[in-house]
Amino acid sequence: MGAFSGFYKKTIPERIEILKAERGLTEEEAKTLLNSGALDLETADHMIENLIGVNHIPLGVAPGFVINKKEYVVPMCIEEPSVVAGAAKAAKLAAQSGGFSADADEPVMSGQVQLVGVPEDALIKFEENKEEIEKVAKELCLGMERYGGGFRKAEASLLDTKRGKMLNTVFLVDVRDAMGANTINTMLEGIAPLLAEKIGGKIRLRIISNLATRRKARAKCIWKKERIGEDAIEGILDGYELALHDIYRCATHNKGILNGVDAVALATGNDWRAVEAGIHAFAAMDGYKPLNKFYKNEDGDLVGEIELPLAVGTVGGSIKTNPIAKIALKILDVKSAQELSMVMAAVGLAQNFAALRALGTEGIQKGHMKLHASNLAVLAGAKGDEVDAVSKKLGEEKEYTVEAAKRILKKLRGK
Repeated sequence: MGAFSGFYKKTIPERIEILKAERGLTEEEAKTLLNSGALDLETADHMIENLIGVNHIPLGVAPGFVINKKEYVVPMCIEEPSVVAGAAKAAKLAAQSGGFSADADEPVMSGQVQLVGVPEDALIKFEENKEEIEKVAKELCLGMERYGGGFRKAEASLLDTKRGKMLNTVFLVDVRDAMGANTINTMLEGIAPLLAEKIGGKIRLRIISNLATRRKARAKCIWKKERIGEDAIEGILDGYELALHDIYRCATHNKGILNGVDAVALATGNDWRAVEAGIHAFAAMDGYKPLNKFYKNEDGDLVGEIELPLAVGTVGGSIKTNPIAKIALKILDVKSAQELSMVMAAVGLAQNFAALRALGTEGIQKGHMKLHASNLAVLAGAKGDEVDAVSKKLGEEKEYTVEAAKRILKKLRGK
């Protein structure tokens, strides 16, 4: 994407101008991005309880992602240095060999109603009344049918626990472009009394499940050997193998994937805690394992694949009230929640590639601390051009501490 060449070298206003030209941002949206208080206190006060202020996390973009032959500029909200740069670099290398291919399941979510103290024949009673239960559940989801979604089916299982017999009823709903929590939880509240009436027992939990195994996204990419080098490929494969066999490394390996996934979720106003809970549960379903895999094809190129549950939305929730989330979705230019999940899967794969490439070759700290140097310069009190001068000197001296930054700044101002 030519307009984004050297994007990181531009000033912030220059970057905004590029987004206006390339992503159709309005003058008002540009002003919102330039205003650090875009989420005003009055609006925020209606979003959570006991509001005292608004916290801020940097918002950047990783241009150059080619997914299913479409070019994306990916908004990423994260405070950690090197993540956005790593994703952008991985995307650039991927684009040289055609980019990412991706697909996603239909957006079907599940919700659970728990009945405790149920009779021995609870499952039989569920099956006998299933037709009526499903009819009412469907009526409770009619609003979603207008968008092509709606209720799909109900299932149940009898659990014999130390607290007695419980019936776990599961309701599947296609939530289309919503994350689905509000729709499903409302439906569960509505159907629970009927379940208790027909089956017996006491109603307890009525809540969506964040383990969205029916709503997975997948992405795949081939990084050409001549583009990244044989040593980098071997380093990535060795790092991946360690994650396969050691849970301590695997936790950090998957965290690298979530650096990308979470950053996009947060930028677009999605519930990143729900995303993380579902992803980690999915990774642990058969013993905690990496969410992706790397291997070499017959040509010696590196192939990366990823599959993970992604319950995300492009409508509803905080997306309506958070102006930055709406702008981020406009920059990303996705047409559905499924498309958003495919982008997130590709970004997660790209981020893990970037991390393993750095770890397996020069080490992650070289690039990480180089980017961290500017943070240290600001903490030391540097302003304007002083920030670049101090961070450059920190890199030359390879001493990344606030004390070193203060010493350099003092010397610089003394001159």
